[in-house]
Amino acid sequence: MTTRAANEKLIMDASEVSRALTRIAHEILERNKGTRELALVGIRTGGVHLAHRLAKRIQEIEHAKVPIGELDITLYRDDLSLRKEQPILKTTHVPFNIADLKVVLVDDVLFTGRTIRAAMDGLIDLGRPAEIQLAVLVDRGHRQLPIKATYIGKNIPTAGDEVVQVFLEEDGEEDRVVTRQGLQNS
Repeated sequence: MTTRAANEKLIMDASEVSRALTRIAHEILERNKGTRELALVGIRTGGVHLAHRLAKRIQEIEHAKVPIGELDITLYRDDLSLRKEQPILKTTHVPFNIADLKVVLVDDVLFTGRTIRAAMDGLIDLGRPAEIQLAVLVDRGHRQLPIKATYIGKNIPTAGDEVVQVFLEEDGEEDRVVTRQGLQNS
């Protein structure tokens, strides 16, 4: 059992996270009329875990595998020059040609839209997809760019000084989404 901080407010528990991902998987299949020419690309790190979970659910529903990629957006961020520390590069691994595919970018939290803009830049450097869709577990608002998710697990209205944190079992945590007072998400 995970100990929760006193200032944490539980927004989604493990069963709510699971139901949201199942619903998103069904919505992806419905919108795309199955898995033909479909691929998932998770944004490091939380989005990668969620992309794998979505692919598993899609396979259970449709009995078809969907290719999965992992995207590191570090060098595409627009705040690199503002950071004091050197960025830590992780691996981008997209083992398939994205040209002409319907690519669903997957992330845990949608906030300002800057991470998604960076992810689209990174994705387009790999090829020209037929379409880019966006699936997020949480949309917390406060957009700074005109970015909108195609699939949303839960909309959470937040204050600007709140932080939304997604904890996942892949990182040794109990699945949950919480808010707490503090520094903003990036």
